Amino acid sequence: MPRTAIVTGGGTGIGRAVARRLAADGLDVVITGRRKQVLEQTAEELGVRAVAFDASDVAAIEAALPALPGQVDVLVNNAGGNIARHRPAPAEGDLAGLRDLWAAQLESNLISAVLTTSALTPRLAVGGRVISIGSIAGARGSGGGGAYGAAKAALHTWTGDLAFELGGRGVTVNAIAPGYIEDTEFFGAGGPGTERRTWLIDQTANGRPGRPEDVADTVAFLASPEAGNITAQVIHVNGGAFRGR
Repeated sequence: MPRTAIVTGGGTGIGRAVARRLAADGLDVVITGRRKQVLEQTAEELGVRAVAFDASDVAAIEAALPALPGQVDVLVNNAGGNIARHRPAPAEGDLAGLRDLWAAQLESNLISAVLTTSALTPRLAVGGRVISIGSIAGARGSGGGGAYGAAKAALHTWTGDLAFELGGRGVTVNAIAPGYIEDTEFFGAGGPGTERRTWLIDQTANGRPGRPEDVADTVAFLASPEAGNITAQVIHVNGGAFRGR
């Protein structure tokens, strides 16, 4: 019987690449996300299954549980993103707007992973894997008020705590912190622009942008039996732009 995997935010970008790689490795993959049409199109193209729901919405998660696998071998918490890129910054002194922005960043990047993982913890197989997609911003900040980086830093810290909660069942828990990854929606349509793209690549040691497949390959390793003694770690996949210690 094939191992099962759930990939949240699996319709595009990194999530799509992860789903493709895990399916190629023989896992029975379910992708989730908020955009049903995008999700179902990706699922058809990859030969995986789609279950649409908002991972930050308790009622939506609970409603989706019957459609999700009864046993989960690999859970990839990929849902999230920098909310600030898609909404205007609150005006100076707008405390309500600032609170809403920070709450949205936390819900998208931290709470979604916490809720989904907690809902599926009873289904995690002995020796299972929980892998969350963090960010380089969680280690060195994100600018723009700092909410996105703070949310990812919290995700990294939670990863370590969860590893000790689930370790007795042989479940490993790790986070992957990508740097600049091309061909994703994160930087918006058309990418970050030539000048910023050059600046981002110049920070790396290997002189190239990251690709969704770089993250997917790291997920595949952490999901494998060979990674059974790697847990409570944040794995940096950024071409050397940040040196994890």
